[in-house]
Amino acid sequence: MISQLAHVEPGAQIGQNVDIFPFAYVQKDVVIGDNCVIMPHASILNGTRMGNNNRIFQNVVIGAMPQATRFQEGTPVTVTIGDNNVIRENVVIAGGYQRDGGTCIGNDNHLMDKVHISHDVQIKNRCTIGINSILSSRSEVDSNSIVANSVILQVDVRVGRYSLVESGCRVPKDIPPYIIIGGNPALFHGVNERILQRTGSDKETIHSIANAYRIVYMGNFSIEDAIYQIKDQIEKTDEIEYITNFIESSKHGIVRQMSSND
Repeated sequence: MISQLAHVEPGAQIGQNVDIFPFAYVQKDVVIGDNCVIMPHASILNGTRMGNNNRIFQNVVIGAMPQATRFQEGTPVTVTIGDNNVIRENVVIAGGYQRDGGTCIGNDNHLMDKVHISHDVQIKNRCTIGINSILSSRSEVDSNSIVANSVILQVDVRVGRYSLVESGCRVPKDIPPYIIIGGNPALFHGVNERILQRTGSDKETIHSIANAYRIVYMGNFSIEDAIYQIKDQIEKTDEIEYITNFIESSKHGIVRQMSSND
């Protein structure tokens, strides 16, 4: 159902069983997949490519012009959104122009009220981004992560998979996978055992992850030596390899400080 009070420009590609409510705005260079719902006053702008079964709530803007001083108006931008995402009221997703694929959001994500996604951000799959959080340009959130309410990820910051960033954090550096970060300044609060257990990780896997982070956060090592110690002392599994690769590939370093309660 496309309301007669919605404005859908000629050229927009609309899939089957799509509901577009009154006062929604869809520009011509837009693709919307099957079974999507576009609520009133949502704006889907040029360069947006959306998959199936997405729910876009009131006052959302997708494909907004990047808020970057170097961006030249008229430069094409791109937003790619997968399937089964829920994008709640007042979310703004800026188009990307600095990396292949532009701004990318995967599958099964939940973006809550007033989230701001800056240009060229990447969010993988099954992530939750909490109310009023800001993901600055080129930041990345890997799969199964939670960024809670009123979090600010600074430019280029990465969040590893299965991590939890607690409410109110201001995050200037990368957050390694499988951990909990909280407070200001952002501090390590331990391994995210609950989510690992819920997603089927066994005790041995969780124990190995915890041992790796004891070396990183409790050992008196440089980050380079910590990585060496992990590789030398802990059995190589997919999880351990992902941890070491993530830390070694960090451009700006990782959140290294530890809460005194842990």
